[in-house]
Amino acid sequence: MREIVHMQAGQCGNQIGSKFWEVISDEHGIDPTGAYHGDSDLQLERGKYVPRAVLVDLEPGTMDSVPSGAFGQLFRPEDFVFGKYTT
Repeated sequence: MREIVHMQAGQCGNQIGSKFWEVISDEHGIDPTGAYHGDSDLQLERGKYVPRAVLVDLEPGTMDSVPSGAFGQLFRPEDFVFGKYTT
């Protein structure tokens, strides 16, 4: 099996990327928590899917919408990289 590293950058990239994960998870029988619901034992050997992803943005406020979204539980906290906004 091949592994894919998915990268989302910026507000637009993170919004599109979030929708991408919703669609691809639905197509492959993965629920918002990462659990596989299907009839093929070979599809997901570990029982839970965690994407190899890096989500980047300069503003932490934008990144808050991803973990609170429908598939936010799919990502690990260390996948999020954001800048600190100071004035």
